[in-house]
Amino acid sequence: MLYDEGNATTMRGIVSIAGYVPYRRLQRSAVAQVFGTGGGKGSRSVASHDEDTTTMGVEAARLALRPVPGAGPDAIWFATATPAYLDKTNATTIHAALRQPAHVAAFDFGGALRSGTGALRTALAATGSGTTLVVLSDLRDGLPTSADESAGGDGAAAVLIGDETPGTPVVAEYLGGASATDEFLDRWRTAGDRRSKVWEERFGETRYVPLGTQAWESALKASGLTSEEVDHVVVTGMHGRAAKALARKLAVREGALSDDLSATVGQTGAAHPGLVLASMLEAARPGQVIAVVALADGADVLLFRATDALASWVPAESVADQVAGGAELPYGKFLAWRGMVTPEPPRRPEPQRVSSTAAWRNEDWKFGFVGSRDRSSDAIHLPPSRVSMKGGAVDDMEPVDRADTEATIATYTIDRLAYSPSPPIVFAVLDFDGGGRFPVELTDVDPDTVDIGDRVTMTFRKLFTADGIHDYFWKAKPSRAAGRGGSAAAGA
Repeated sequence: MLYDEGNATTMRGIVSIAGYVPYRRLQRSAVAQVFGTGGGKGSRSVASHDEDTTTMGVEAARLALRPVPGAGPDAIWFATATPAYLDKTNATTIHAALRQPAHVAAFDFGGALRSGTGALRTALAATGSGTTLVVLSDLRDGLPTSADESAGGDGAAAVLIGDETPGTPVVAEYLGGASATDEFLDRWRTAGDRRSKVWEERFGETRYVPLGTQAWESALKASGLTSEEVDHVVVTGMHGRAAKALARKLAVREGALSDDLSATVGQTGAAHPGLVLASMLEAARPGQVIAVVALADGADVLLFRATDALASWVPAESVADQVAGGAELPYGKFLAWRGMVTPEPPRRPEPQRVSSTAAWRNEDWKFGFVGSRDRSSDAIHLPPSRVSMKGGAVDDMEPVDRADTEATIATYTIDRLAYSPSPPIVFAVLDFDGGGRFPVELTDVDPDTVDIGDRVTMTFRKLFTADGIHDYFWKAKPSRAAGRGGSAAAGA
């Protein structure tokens, strides 16, 4: 979108974007093997037992900010239909994990599937308002054998939206969008319910198709485009039948309909418009037009044109690589992680809730994984320390960020007795590149494949939940430079 700022014309759009697809995959055929019904073809993404919509949002945001160092946001908006907290703002946790200064505002857009698209449209239309990091995340549940269980998926996306400035180009110009809204009951979930309820499919189709057609035509007219000029388009929504029917009516040219990730990731709810947008933009060429049509309580259309800057923009970890690099998860483990079955836990006391005051006092360490470096000896302390391990200097430290630093496993142990929602726990002592040693839990790993010398990266996760308080901290996961390859069965 172009707008006048004084005598200059400024472009607004996407500065950077990333999707996050959890490492684990559930083969849909495994459902029918257990229950004799349900399931289907393909796979769906599964958030680990230590992930929720907040942690997935942090990972997507880290990936989105990595290609544009120094391009910090003026605000963080977090949208999800399944927030980890009610009353408390979840975006502040993302704010802390990204180590943003206090003047960067953090707000939640939550509770509905349409929240994701709404946050994107609002940020894109706010010309001249600075840079906004829009984080979309969702975790989709359903009763065993249900369509939601199989067709759903877990994931997140983060979109850095702003005006083009020197040194920070826009890689996709926002051409405009449109919405069509109507009040009708298609899908609903009351507070406290784990599963969504759905009205008869044919009724939803009769509403979504005309609303989607109206929004599509309005968006094209507003941007001065025709259907034939759109190079990549995805029609997405939890109502799969309506999305397919609308896609057939859009009259786009052959080959323009892009992969909606339904066969490999599943429908990730509020996060899906951002996830498919990231996937399309990673495959687009400069000059191509990209469209996302999202169906949820109406229809929303977003249109973009890839700029010349896209040619030099390199995603930190592409959606395609993440999709290709997943590892299979047994259906029983999936049901346990989702709380649908309750396996016998280790016979150890469950953890107590964390202290709110202690967490606040150690915010940089707990949420940002920031240690300290002795200015005189360069000794790095994890966790941070007031007294140096070398020379004994006191209060002569500077902060050192280790969240984005790779490490090597110096030694490890597999603990089958300690309490865990998914035993066993794999603990490892890590030596960080550039200095620093710290014992940490490993995640997204098969315990049988861990070895001394393995390379790992840090990831923001949930240690446990007690008294409704989520204890967020950092774990390590195997470095998978060439995608996230591997087919190991689920471990820790």
